[in-house]
Formats: sequence, structure tokens, C-alpha cells
Amino acid sequence: MSVRKLPYTDPKTGEKHMSEKFYAIFQDHQQIKRRLVGFTDRKATMEVERKVRKLVDLRAAGDTTPPELARFIETMTPIMRQRLAEWGIIDPTRVAAGKSLAKHLDDWRNSLLSKDNTQRHAELVTSRARKAFEGCRFKSWTDISPSKLETFISGMRADMRKPDGSAKRGISAQTYNFYLQACKQFCRWMVEDHRATENPLTHLHALNVKTDRRHDRAVLGVDDLRWLLSVTQNGFSIFGQDGKPVWVVEAAERNGMSAAARALLYRVAVETGLRAGELRSLTSQSFQLVGADPSVTIAAAYAKNRREDTLPLRADTALMLRAHLSAKMPSTPAFAMPAPSMLVRMFRADLADARRAWIAAASSAQDRAEREQSSRMRYRDETGLVADFHSLRHSCGYWLLDAGVDMRVVQRILRHSTITLTVDRYGKLRGLLGNQSQRLAITKLPELSQSPEQALAATGTDEDKPKPDGPSGGPGHMPRGLPPSLSLNSGLERSGVGLCGNRPVSDRERASLTNVAKHAGFPGELTVPAGADSLKHVVWRDGRVAEGDGLLNRCVG
Repeated sequence: MSVRKLPYTDPKTGEKHMSEKFYAIFQDHQQIKRRLVGFTDRKATMEVERKVRKLVDLRAAGDTTPPELARFIETMTPIMRQRLAEWGIIDPTRVAAGKSLAKHLDDWRNSLLSKDNTQRHAELVTSRARKAFEGCRFKSWTDISPSKLETFISGMRADMRKPDGSAKRGISAQTYNFYLQACKQFCRWMVEDHRATENPLTHLHALNVKTDRRHDRAVLGVDDLRWLLSVTQNGFSIFGQDGKPVWVVEAAERNGMSAAARALLYRVAVETGLRAGELRSLTSQSFQLVGADPSVTIAAAYAKNRREDTLPLRADTALMLRAHLSAKMPSTPAFAMPAPSMLVRMFRADLADARRAWIAAASSAQDRAEREQSSRMRYRDETGLVADFHSLRHSCGYWLLDAGVDMRVVQRILRHSTITLTVDRYGKLRGLLGNQSQRLAITKLPELSQSPEQALAATGTDEDKPKPDGPSGGPGHMPRGLPPSLSLNSGLERSGVGLCGNRPVSDRERASLTNVAKHAGFPGELTVPAGADSLKHVVWRDGRVAEGDGLLNRCVG
């Protein structure tokens, strides 16, 4: 191997000259003599020649390329990389590192689409990475600088002034994370596709989104939804001073959807928790409305989790859907929803109409003034929470948890990938898992105010006392040994223990039966009806009667 300048002949004049750049002259792994153009600097070309010699040795031995030489391949000039790939010294895929970032981004987008991602998702993430790279003026893979990228995206968070003088807020911490995530995802793909050896953005970290929340969704109250559905579908009117109705809100078409269709759309959204895109994908054949178990199926291609799911529907909602879909073809969209941006405006307008009707329905001037000052059914309330179309999904999750539905069931209905996501995103809305649930939880702790003797009696560990059959030993639990067959007898008192029979009741038996009554939750002392001789049955507080054959022996034996 050698490094020198080579002579060449000028094709125009025929004169001979020496090249301005030095060449690395070597034999490849097939013992073929090669000449690789270097630089005008001899030392720089010698460094190239030294590393190329190592690459040739690795190629001849069939060994893998170490990280040092992999970085050298990525940083060399495109013409060098092209020649080495043509000669078989390096993997042809290494040539990809010389492509422009714009072409790499196009390839990444196609890769995302091939993995069954939606068109919208693929366009969104690639556009974010493209905007960041273009803003930093990165042209090729080797141009990517973590510090420059971080500085550029951080600069997008700064507030700006519009030409008209109004202020434009910078991006939020969440949006910052979205841009950074897209860039890091692209770099990971470059490594996985063997176009690069390492991800230069690995050490960059996301921001804490809790410090800068811009668009947290509100949970709509049940009454708020009832106002929304009623006013959207039927409008709202009040009687004027002349006794004639005055329309506060008229039911009318909005954004190409009839009043009834919009009301039904909102109802289905809040009862199923489906996202706007999923609702938009539904057709008439997506619904199973015949039989005892009506349901709706979301195709995997349109679901966020890329999985087909079937969700149950309420029976009354299913009847409304049957009427709504009766005249539609199977492949016709169930709801003629407007574009995403217009859907937000449509819902916001309907919510404003519902608020206006609610204020007009005030019973007094003072009530009206209070309602006008309230943030109820506003697009953004006093805490900054936003009531938009996606709030219907949030309301669904909140209502289910608030009704005591098991968290795992809520996870399946909302189709979250993990239970943690369900808890973090919906369980803590407006303190659901805060004060109310915590207060309810502590009532399940053991009762510590009882004396040891009372605790022994309540748990049935005292041999002289009857043992309750339930885990808590509280009121209403049956004593051990009671026969399983229970019957109602409305003729007996529900507030005491009735005794009758043909054998005298001893003092010991009477004391033991008093304990039975006490643990059953009956107040006061046990009284034996006149003429009663022995136990026949015990009447519990809820009206159940335990037949008492042999009960006396179980209680006092």
C-alpha cells in the first residue's frame, strides 16, 4: 500500500498533470490493485489508507466491523464509501449512510406503513422528525448533533409574536417530548436497519409533562351529558311573557350531521369510550344489534392498539342505533362525521348550546346569575381542564371507576395496553382515587376501639360464646351450626328472637341465646314469649328464619 499523487492527462489540452488529491493505493481481499481517492492533505489520506487496510483484513478474515471502523465508514466521503462497497470491502448497506436525511426519512415512513401503522401516524411522526432536522439544517446522518437538536426543540417552547402583535405560545412539554420521541425513533430505526452503528440521541431525556399541562381533559357530569344530549337533539325553549314558547336553542343540522345523529354519536362515544377515529371507521355492519347482547366491533386496522375488539352496548342505545342504521347500507359509515378539526368545533358549539339552555332554565334571577358565573359546561373551566370531544372517553372511564367497576374491566373496555395507564390517566381524575376512595378504603381496616373481650366475642374465639359464620362477625352474620335452609316468616318479629317449644329453657340456655341475639345485631335483652319452653327458630333482622331443630345444642353445647 502507498499514498501518492497520480498523474493524469488533461482531455482538452493533452497536457500531463499531477492530481491535487492524494490516492491510497492497495490490494483488496481478492488481491486486486485498487486506487481510492483521498484528500489534498497527505496525513489525512494516510489515515484513510491505514483504516482501509484494516477493513481489507477484516473482509478477508470474515470478521465483523468493530465500532471504531463502523464510525469511520459513516464519516467518510460518499465517493469513498461507494467505491469500497463496489469492491466488496464493506457491506453495500453501509452506502445508505451517505444518503440524505430526507431520503432516509422517506424510507422510514415506508417502513412504518409496512408494519401496519396508520397513514396518519406514519405522516405525523415523520413530519415531526423532518421539521426538527430541517430546523437544525441536518443534511446527512453524520450531521446529527444531539446538542443542536436539543437546543432547536427547546427554542420551539419560547413564546412568539404574530405579525398582528398577538402572542403565540410555544409548544408544551408534551409536544417537546413528541418531537424528541420522533427523532429518537428514527435514529433507532437507522441502527436496526443497519444504516448506522449507534444512536446519537440515546442520552437525550424527555421533559416532565406534569410541570406544563396545556390540554388536560375535563370529566363531564352525568347531568351535563343529559343537558348536552337533550338540547342537541331537541333544542330548548322557554315560555315568554305572552305565554308563547321562545326558542333558546333550536335543533338543527350542524357540520353535515343532523341533530339526532349528533346526539346519538355523543351517546355512543361516552358509553363505549371509543376514540373519534374509531367512531369514524364504524359502518352499519360493525354493529350487532339483534339479540340479548348488542355490541360494536372495531376493526384492527382502525384501532389504536391494532387489535380487533368487540364492546358491549346498552340495550336502549342499541334500539336507537337500529332506528338510525335501518336505512343505511352495510358498508355505509354509521356516522357522517366531519373532519377532525371541524368535529372539535361541532362538539364545542353543541356544548355551548347546552350551557345556554341550562342558564335559561334558571328558576330565579339569582340562580341565573350564579349559573352564568359557573364554569359548568364551559369549554375550559376555572382549573384549565378542557371539555372537548375526547372528554367523552375520559368521562366513560371516570364513570366506570366511580361506579365501582373493577379496574381490569375498565382497562379492557378502554383497551389500554397496561393497567397502569388506566390508573394514571383515568383513576386519578378529579380525585377519584384520592380522598373519596381513600376514605372508603380505610373503612375496611380492622376495628380497634373494641376491648380484647369484645373482640374475642366478635370473632368467636371464646369457647363460651357462639362463633359467627362471617369473616367480620358483625350484625347479620349467621352463627355456626345453623342449618343451611332458610325461610321467610313475616308473622314473626324482625327485631328479636322468638322462642317456643315443649321443654323448659334453663338460665344457661337463655344466656347463650342472648349472645346469639347480640351477635345477630338485635338491641336489648332477649325476652321469651309467655308459654315458651324451648327454642324452635331464630328470626334475623332481615326477616330470614333459621329452623331451630338441634340449634340449642349447637349454641350452648
